[in-house]
Amino acid sequence: MFLLRLLLKNAFRHRLRTLLTMVGLVVAISAFGLLRTIVDAWYAGVDATSSTRLITRSAISLTFPLPLNYAERIRAVEGVSGISWANWFGGIYITERNFFAQFAVDPPSYLALYPEFKLTDAEKQAFFRDRQGAVVGRKLAAKFGWKLGDTVTLRGTIYSGNWRFTIRGIYQGADAKTDEQQMFIHWQLLADSVRARLGNKADFVGVYIARIHDPNQAPQVSQRIDALFANSLAETLTETEKAFQLSFVSMSEAILLAVRAVSFIIILIIMAVMANTMTMTARERLAEYATLKALGFRPGFVVKLLFGESLLIALIGGGLGIALTFPLAEAFVKAAGTLFPIFRVSELTVALQVLAALVVGGVSAAWPAWKMSRIDIVQGLRHVA
Repeated sequence: MFLLRLLLKNAFRHRLRTLLTMVGLVVAISAFGLLRTIVDAWYAGVDATSSTRLITRSAISLTFPLPLNYAERIRAVEGVSGISWANWFGGIYITERNFFAQFAVDPPSYLALYPEFKLTDAEKQAFFRDRQGAVVGRKLAAKFGWKLGDTVTLRGTIYSGNWRFTIRGIYQGADAKTDEQQMFIHWQLLADSVRARLGNKADFVGVYIARIHDPNQAPQVSQRIDALFANSLAETLTETEKAFQLSFVSMSEAILLAVRAVSFIIILIIMAVMANTMTMTARERLAEYATLKALGFRPGFVVKLLFGESLLIALIGGGLGIALTFPLAEAFVKAAGTLFPIFRVSELTVALQVLAALVVGGVSAAWPAWKMSRIDIVQGLRHVA
C-alpha cells in the first residue's frame, strides 16, 4: 500500500505532463481497439459460416447464373444431404444509403439449411404461404422500425420496378455471430416476374447451397459436384461456405492490412511519447535516486519505482481508453449504417488493448530504469539543488 501511494504521488508530481501522457494513451488505446473491431467486422461473415455447407456458383463469375435443374443433380451427389438456392436481389429502400443484404430464396429448403435464423412456427408458415412475404433480421427491423404485417417497398436495380413486400417474420440470430440485418423474399416471385418479361430465362439461380453429412469430406464432395457439370455450358465452382466468404474479404485485403498497420503504428507512437516522458522524469529525479542508493536501497528498488510509475500511468490511461472504445464503436456503427451487420468489441480486442497498455508501460520504462539502476552516487548527488 505504501508503494502504491508513493507511485501515485510520483506519477502526479507533474500533473500536466502526466495528464497529457494519459490523454495520448486514451486516444491510442481506444483507436487501437476501434480499428481492431473494424477488421473483425470485415471477417464477421467468415466467423459465422458453417462447416457443413458448400456454395456452388458459376466457375466463370458470381454474376453468371446457374440453371435451376442443377438442384436435383446436386442433391443426388454422394455426401449431400440437402440443397437450396439463392439470388441476390439488390433493391434500394428509400435511399442508397440504406444498404442491406437481400436474397431471393426458396423458403422451406433455405431455412432448413440455416437453423441459426430463429423464427416461430407461425412466422415460418406465414412466410411460406405469402409469395409477397418477406423475413427480416431483428436488427434490421429495429433500425427501420418495421413490425410484422408492415409493407416495405424496394426499388429494384437488378430487377427493375418497385417491389412491395409484407413482413411475415422477424428472425433472431442463434448467437452474436449471426447476421441480423438481412432480408429474404421468395425466389419464385422473382422467377415469375422474369418469366413474364424474358420467358425461359427465369429458371436460373445465383448460387446453390448444399448441406453435407461430413465436414471432413467437403473437398471430395465439392469435386464430385463440379465433375457433374464439367465441359457444360455452365461449369461450376464449389467451395466451403468459409472459403466463399473469404473470397469477398480478400478483395479488401490491402485495406485491412493498412488498417492493421495503422493500429500498431499508433501504439508505437504513444510508446515513444511515453518513453520520452519517463526519461524526463528519471532525469529530474536523478538526485533522489542517488540519495536512495546512498541510504542503502538496492538498484532494484529504483527499477521498481520507475516501472511501477510507468505501468500505473499506462494502466490508468489504458483502462480509460478501453472504456471509451465501447461508446466509440456504437457511434461508429450508427454512422456506418448497415455497412457492418455485425459490429462488436470482442473479448480478444479488449485483451489486446490491455496487453498493448502493459507493453507500452513496460517498454517505456526499460531504458530510464536501466540507466538509473547504474547511476553513480557521487554524480547523482551533484544534481541536488
